[in-house]
Formats: sequence, structure tokens, C-alpha cells
Amino acid sequence: MSPVAFREHARSSAVLAATPAGQTELGALPEWDLFQLYPGMDSEAFRTDLAWAEGECRTFAEAYRGRLDDLARSGGLAEAVKRYEAIEDRLGRLMSYAGLVYSGDTTDPVRAKFYGDTQERLTAASSDLLFFTLELNRIEDGVLETAMADPALGHYRPWLEDIRKDKPFQLEDRIEQLFHEKSVTGRGAWNRLFDETLASLRFKVRGEELTLEPTLNKLQDRDGEVRREAADALADVFRSNLRVFTLITNTLAKDKEISDRWRGFEDVADSRHLANRVEREVVDALVQAVTDAYPRLSHRYYRLKAHWFGRDVLDFWDRNAPLPKVDQRPISWGEARDTVLEAYGEFAPKMADIARRFFDERWIDAPVRPGKSPGAFAHPTVPSAHPYVLLNYQGKPRDVMTLAHELGHGVHQVLAAPNGALMAPTPLTLAETASVFGEMLTFRRLLERTTETEQRRAMLAQKVEDMINTVVRQIAFYSFERKLHIERRQGELTSDKLCELWMSVQSESLGPSIRLGPGYETYWTYIPHFIHSPFYVYAYAFGDCLVNSLYGVYQRASDGFVDRYFALLSAGGSKPYGELLKPFGLDARDPGFWQIGLSMIENLIAELESME
Repeated sequence: MSPVAFREHARSSAVLAATPAGQTELGALPEWDLFQLYPGMDSEAFRTDLAWAEGECRTFAEAYRGRLDDLARSGGLAEAVKRYEAIEDRLGRLMSYAGLVYSGDTTDPVRAKFYGDTQERLTAASSDLLFFTLELNRIEDGVLETAMADPALGHYRPWLEDIRKDKPFQLEDRIEQLFHEKSVTGRGAWNRLFDETLASLRFKVRGEELTLEPTLNKLQDRDGEVRREAADALADVFRSNLRVFTLITNTLAKDKEISDRWRGFEDVADSRHLANRVEREVVDALVQAVTDAYPRLSHRYYRLKAHWFGRDVLDFWDRNAPLPKVDQRPISWGEARDTVLEAYGEFAPKMADIARRFFDERWIDAPVRPGKSPGAFAHPTVPSAHPYVLLNYQGKPRDVMTLAHELGHGVHQVLAAPNGALMAPTPLTLAETASVFGEMLTFRRLLERTTETEQRRAMLAQKVEDMINTVVRQIAFYSFERKLHIERRQGELTSDKLCELWMSVQSESLGPSIRLGPGYETYWTYIPHFIHSPFYVYAYAFGDCLVNSLYGVYQRASDGFVDRYFALLSAGGSKPYGELLKPFGLDARDPGFWQIGLSMIENLIAELESME
């Protein structure tokens, strides 16, 4: 997944008009309608809003720079915050549209220019806003507290208190402006190079040239030779592009080190923990709990899977292979849609009603297309609009779970939107809650319907694999990133060194029943989270373990659970995660908390073992 991503989509024509959904053997796959944001890249509406945003940012700075302390004392600060929020919403709408356009085909020069030009102009415009949060944080605590007695400003208390957590790491205004403006030619440019390089790669499998997504999909093919050929094709192409991926990774790791050093962050991941509003010790406890559980989870499961295949060891391309002797038919789009909506509706009709809008109002882009961003994401856009979901749907059971996952994000984003542009965004500590919970609901509904032993085994195995990919694999990714960023502080890393670091964490996490043969050492190159959002990956493990605990509460005491769950999602970023978990009797600071979530995975593996 993609992460909740800030990279996005549309059509390459000058006007991005609505188009019919693509008809495939999986049924009619929907393509989203971006007209609801803007009629097209060259539309008058887009140009007008962009000009308004540029002008409003300037006039806002002229009106308020240097005056916030006086306004806090005189009672005019609420009006300034409200105006700032309106600007942020408009800037977000413009950038969301440009990003969604770009995600549709990152190899199209027209889209790429549109995205790049929009990003440059909005970065320049928003530099006029940088003073606002910096100056807010210079207001004395007592003065601000008194000012928040006014209900108009008190409404923004969660946001004001949240931004004050950044205060120790903020720099002088002109340095902040320099960091901000240079991001277009710095981190933003390297991110874009990564995206466009990845989208341009082609992998030859059985005489057919494929983009990344269909090639990765071949690793789940029933034919072991197809899986091996796909794995070899991936390795060959990654290896031939190692130089550019190594340069991108080194540059961005150094860029982060410079920023962290100037701001005063001690640990390589502290800036991510601050952004997530989670304590370092909580993340460390999660990582330790999962690492200690490797033998009980991934090692144990892959030993069992190798036995099913009649082997002692599985090659890495067989890790996510479908089980032998179990038919795997393609799942049509209509069946996937109905499955997820029924699962959501059984939990709460309101949840299904929100999710249904994504289908009915064309908020989903599902087909695989050359140049389209790989993976999947749910983009919240802005509260004044609505989210959009990107998929690369190919009819696999995992694709149904991905649909359930991204719609969970979408439901969360819709429910949080009334908090407004400043308080709707959810920190990563809770951002994966609704998505993983949506997957769990869908899985449980399908499992209840399945009585045939081999089919049930296949479903349980797939769920265990998905949970291992979400928990074990993501913590291994986090460990790789830690090693990478710590080593980078000593100097530039060679391709061989990066491959060595990657293999060290993969061997440890996957265990002795997975053979990591030649070629696998290059597979770090295509993981977008390492590039776009350093250390994001632990959020998946955090979310999975949290949802396992939540689901346990639901199973034990479902009365009132739905209302509490919707209250959690509706809070968006207006409350800290610890406060939101209290109604469920959960505390992530409790050393035993993570064991609750991990034990659910162990129980599923035990159930599979009992079916032998």
C-alpha cells in the first residue's frame, strides 16, 4: 500500500473528462472522476483557484505577520486561524488534483509537467504561510491559554496544542523558508525521479513485457515456473538500475540527516515519531515484541507452508504462492465490491453506506495501466471535497483485501472530514486502524461462509501471510531503514552495502524455511515508503496489532462497540491516540499490549497446524 499516500491521478488529455470504466474479464473496472475537483488541467477553475491561492497567501502574510501575539491578547486570533484553515483547504485541493493526475501515468510528460509546475507554484505560495505556526509557537503559554477561553479559538485547541509539540525542533523563520522552498529541487525532485524511474521499468516474463504491478502479481501465480521467471525478471531489472536507486537512497538519507541535525533530533526515527505523535519507547516496545516473535510467527508459518509444498525450504518466489491443490479462480470486480460492502454492512450499515459512495460516485480508479502508480492508496484530498482510492485490481483474493483496506481508509477520511483541514488528518498511530479493521471484517465474513476444509485452509493461510506481511515484514523494513540511516551518517553507502543490510534483516525475519537466493538482495529498490516517507512502515504493524486488540474487544463485548469505534474514527487528529483507545480499555504503553495482537496471529497458525 500503499501508504495513505500524497501521490495521486487522472487523464493525460488537456481536459480530464469522465470516461467509461474499462471492460475486462473481471468486469467493468471503474476509473475515477476527477471532475469533482477540477474539470481539467487547463480548466479556468483550476487557474482561478491557483491565482487566488497565490494572492491570498501574500495578503494573509501582509495582514498577520508580526501581529499574532497582539491578536492573542486582543481577541482576534480566531479569525486568523480560520482564514489560515481556508487557505490550507484550497492549497490541498489544488495539490491533490495535480497529484492524482500525475499518479494516472507518471511517465506522461504532460502530466509530469503539470504536477511539477503546480508543486513549484504552491511551494512558493505557501512559503508566505510559514511564519504562522512559527509565530503561534512564540506566544507565551499563559497568553494562548487565556485566548482559548474564547470558544471561537478554543475550537482549534487540539491543533494549537499539537503544533506546540514541534516547537523545540523549529528553526529561525528564514531557515524554515529556505528548507521549504528548496524541497522542490531537493527531496521532492528525488521523490519524483524515483516514481518516474519505477514507472518506466519493464520486466520480460514469458515473452511479455510487463510493468511492475503485473510482474509482482506473477509471484502469486499458480505455476511455480512463472513465479520463478517473474522473480528473475524483477531481480535482473532492479540490478541493472541499482546505480540510480542507490544514488536516490543515499541522497535522501543524507538530506534527512541534515534536516534532523539542524532541528536537533537525536535518533534517526525521532522526526517520524514526532509526526506520528507517538513516544519512541512505544515504538521500541512494538519492534522488540515483533522481533522476539519471529520464531513463533514467520519462522513457524513458513516451515508449515514448506511442508504443504512437500519441501524443507521454499524459494523466496514461493513465499506468497497459492497453496497447492486449491483452485484459485479470478474474482470479478462486482463480486469484490459486494463482498466488502456486505462485510461492512454486517458490522454497521452506516459503514457500508459511506463505502458504497466510492463505487456509486466514481471515487475509485481500479484498472492496471502502463505508467500508473503501483500499489494502492486512499487519498483524503481535503475536507471540502472527498477521498479517492487508487488500486491495481487483478482479481486475486489479496486484491479483494486491498479493496477492503483502502475503503477502510476512505471511510475513516470521510468521517474525520468535519474536523476541518487542520484537525481532520489522522496521525499514523491510528491511520491504519480503519483500513486493517475493514480487512478483518471482510476476512471473517468470508471465513464464516467457507466450510470446505481445503478452501478454509487456503483462506486462513492467506490471512496469516497478510498479517505476517503487515507485521513481521514491515518491522523488518523498519529495521532495514534504521541500519541504512545509521550507516549513512558515516558516509555514502555502496549498492553492495545496501543489499547486504537488506539481506541481514530479511534472513532474520523470514527464517530458515525461506531460501533467499541470488537476486533477492536487490528487492529493497522498489519499496516506495523508504523514499517518500522514511520510517512510515512501522505504522502498519502498529495498526495491525492495534486492530487485533480492538477486534478482540469487539468479539468479547460488542454492545456499544460500533458507537465507540465511529467516535474514534470521527475524531480524526483532534485527540491523541492514547485518549481515543481508553474507551476500549486499551493502552499501547502497557508492555503486554502488543502481545494481544501478536497472539491472534499465533492462534491462526495453530488452527492451521491442527488441520494437518
